[in-house]
Amino acid sequence: MSAPGLIYGPLGDRCAHLCVDMQRLFAEPSEWATPWITRVLPRIVSLVERRARQTIFTRFIPASRPGQGAGTWKRYYERWASMTIENVGPGMIELLPQLSPFCPPAEVIDKHVYSPWPEGRLQAVLAARQVDTLIITGGETDVCVLATVLGAIDIGYRVVLVTDALCSSSDATHDALMTVYHQRFAQQVETVEMETVLSAWN
Repeated sequence: MSAPGLIYGPLGDRCAHLCVDMQRLFAEPSEWATPWITRVLPRIVSLVERRARQTIFTRFIPASRPGQGAGTWKRYYERWASMTIENVGPGMIELLPQLSPFCPPAEVIDKHVYSPWPEGRLQAVLAARQVDTLIITGGETDVCVLATVLGAIDIGYRVVLVTDALCSSSDATHDALMTVYHQRFAQQVETVEMETVLSAWN
């Protein structure tokens, strides 16, 4: 029997928790600060505590210097020069201190663009574990989480999006994306709260 919201059945042993970009880069005062990252953090910790071995953290790695990057990323890092590693320091790419103690057994996969899929390592890890279901948490709802979800859909993973464990720096686009996930991707994305995940993933 599926838990409420899990319309495609229970969560099983081929499930992984993919936690997107819960890093100091987005929690500490900066141009990329996500004010309510700390609000969702305790819920994410509650899942990682139970499922550290099944958790994979992604980390967004900015360019080293302003203006670095291919194509439009070069322009991007001219605009966001203050957020390059040269300016923020390498420590800012680290996971939030409440999450880093879980690594290992949790795994960390770095990426240099919004999506974790193009560089290939994430899919290789998931394939080796025979994962077919992804529980997704983290930030931002309307940028890196969006890229993560769309890539997972294209590959064919079952996607379970934990609605009260997502965050964004923009309330308006967070709300808009939640509507999109509910209405436009309902055949491929299940949206549930953390309580459902914790009770259903046995």
